[in-house]
Amino acid sequence: MTRSTVPPFDRASLGALGLGAAPLGNLYRAIDDDSARAVVDGMWDGGVRYFDTAPHYGLGLSERRLGAALAERPRDEYVISTKIGRVLEPVANPDGALDDGFVVPADRVRRWDFSADGVRRSLDESLERLGLDRVDVVYVHDPDDHLEQAIAEALPALVALRDEGIVGAIGVGANSAEVIARFIETGDLDLAMVAGRYTLLEQPALADVFPAAERHGTGIVAVGVYNSGLLATSTPSADAHYNYGPVPADVLAHARELAAVCAAHDVELPHAAVQFALRHPLVVNATVGVGKPQHVASTIRYATEAVPDALWVDLADRGLVPAGH
Repeated sequence: MTRSTVPPFDRASLGALGLGAAPLGNLYRAIDDDSARAVVDGMWDGGVRYFDTAPHYGLGLSERRLGAALAERPRDEYVISTKIGRVLEPVANPDGALDDGFVVPADRVRRWDFSADGVRRSLDESLERLGLDRVDVVYVHDPDDHLEQAIAEALPALVALRDEGIVGAIGVGANSAEVIARFIETGDLDLAMVAGRYTLLEQPALADVFPAAERHGTGIVAVGVYNSGLLATSTPSADAHYNYGPVPADVLAHARELAAVCAAHDVELPHAAVQFALRHPLVVNATVGVGKPQHVASTIRYATEAVPDALWVDLADRGLVPAGH
């Protein structure tokens, strides 16, 4: 049985732009508490009301910082999501090493847990770090290597939490289009967080995720619209991240071709990247990671100001984006 064709969390309730809080967990680079707070404050002042985090981001640091920044905001005026799939265990004798990918002390380790008990434990611990008594959305996070257990155990546990009114909506968040489509086909999801698989650079999610979402009334939250940073500036750099790692030469060449066409239309590449995601009617929100206060204003502008239609025509004519997208 599929859910309603109108998702309960749509563009009207989420807004076009959300804040992805992985950078608040010191993704790739350390930021201080004041900068993290300034990012949240700036996004709030710019009208953003959807905030996404996860235990994975900085071993809980992102959740703690986001919760502190939202603590004095009216709870009914924003939507917050977190994720399950990794529980955090303390390290008995930390050696001062840094966590992989996040610039935080490795004083805890992540343990995969997609059991029903793991779902409840993860959510309880997230609520404690956030300082909240509820979250609005919970996603199954990166279940690729635990797919059968996540569908058989974690998903029913989330359905029960939704039925009990403990969470408002449930979804999956992953980098794999195949995994996302498999979850959507259960008919149980409200939202699917598509990470890097529907971007100006590449659109593999069009083959399976978007048709499944349309059949089941599942809203798409587009994340990773910069493909981990490659499209975050108008001059893609060989030093940029792509899919959380080094950028291959052919991908860099593709990104630079996109940048050149955008420049010919006087459009910044990251502006086009955000607008591309928002053009699709199934995309209910584009959630963008921001780690520097000085990037807040431009991010809001990218989500709120349209780009010339001629850009999309030109990109499609050159075969750089699918026609009609």
